[in-house]
Amino acid sequence: MWLLTDFGFFSIVKKAGEDELTVRSRVKSDLEMLKKRYIPDMGNILEHAGSDYRFRALVSKQALAEAMKHIVLNIDYDNFKKSVAKKQGSKRAAIYGDVWSTLWALDEDKGGK
Repeated sequence: MWLLTDFGFFSIVKKAGEDELTVRSRVKSDLEMLKKRYIPDMGNILEHAGSDYRFRALVSKQALAEAMKHIVLNIDYDNFKKSVAKKQGSKRAAIYGDVWSTLWALDEDKGGK
């Protein structure tokens, strides 16, 4: 699962043989913010240079589910990209805007499925 929030971008997977989920990010401060605001008992943030997502941490499914609930309950903006710009800067907002533009191709009226 990809999760884009106004405080970070995460890739969440369950690796074979592990009971916990791996939450990965390309930016360490994104994981630090997730841990600080929503999952204080998340595992240590590990760095794996040369991998697709350089930073990662383990978290229980239950802890992540609770965090997701609170992330949703804390939504207080009427424009996601503006909130990203305010909290993380215009460069991050522009990157998210590029993702939005790419995903525009999924619009069924544009031939996406």
